Amino acid sequence: MIDRQKVKEQFASYTRKYDVTDDKIALKIAHTYRVADNCEQIALSLNMSEEDVDFAWLSGMLHDVGRFEQVRRYNTFSDSRSEDHAELGADLLFGEEKLILGYTDDRERDKELETVIRQHNKYRVNEAIEGRTLVFCNILRDADKVDILRVNVESPIKEIYIVPEEVLYEAGVSETVMKYVREHRAVDRRDVKTPAEHLIGHIALTFELAYPRSVELAKEQGYLYKMFEFPTKNASTKAALEETRRELERVFGT
Repeated sequence: MIDRQKVKEQFASYTRKYDVTDDKIALKIAHTYRVADNCEQIALSLNMSEEDVDFAWLSGMLHDVGRFEQVRRYNTFSDSRSEDHAELGADLLFGEEKLILGYTDDRERDKELETVIRQHNKYRVNEAIEGRTLVFCNILRDADKVDILRVNVESPIKEIYIVPEEVLYEAGVSETVMKYVREHRAVDRRDVKTPAEHLIGHIALTFELAYPRSVELAKEQGYLYKMFEFPTKNASTKAALEETRRELERVFGT
């Protein structure tokens, strides 16, 4: 069984090495605990064993370990401008530094946990992953997506979109991005060209939530609806937000 208090203490100890007054670091500390809680709730909804619920919770606690080092090295959350934060985190936990040793004493599920962490930010989960491991991948991915909605509402825009507010408010949304919305798919980041398209992309993550409890959490927490209040000055973005909301309501109801 996982000692949650030990995990929390180790995580706190690890993050104290970084500048907690930095908005980026503070954001990811809060995000970590929220994702872990989401993981637990989703796992409970699937009637998992206590051991598996703990494992899902642990994946949430460790999924963004790479973010802290990413900020220290590159001062950005942009993987395209630095390196893949999921791969970096998994390397820190299970590679030469073996940070995982500080969190748990049981090595039996390390390989499974490493896979789940490496896959959490990918556009599509590796097709070779199946069975229980795929379930845990989907739990973490759902939990992360749900809290990304909160981060978009509560965090400074400059930390998320890396542009001045006026640039974001003027930015438009292309038909290429809206095609994903109409097909009820997450937007491939390679097709995202403007900061407003990042906003639509974050909302569209909801289309691919794997579990009913994940959808319930997104609705209960309310951040999804607040994202549609974004004060854009661009006509295409205003139309894109209205259409995206209609498509979400078609899939999930109000």
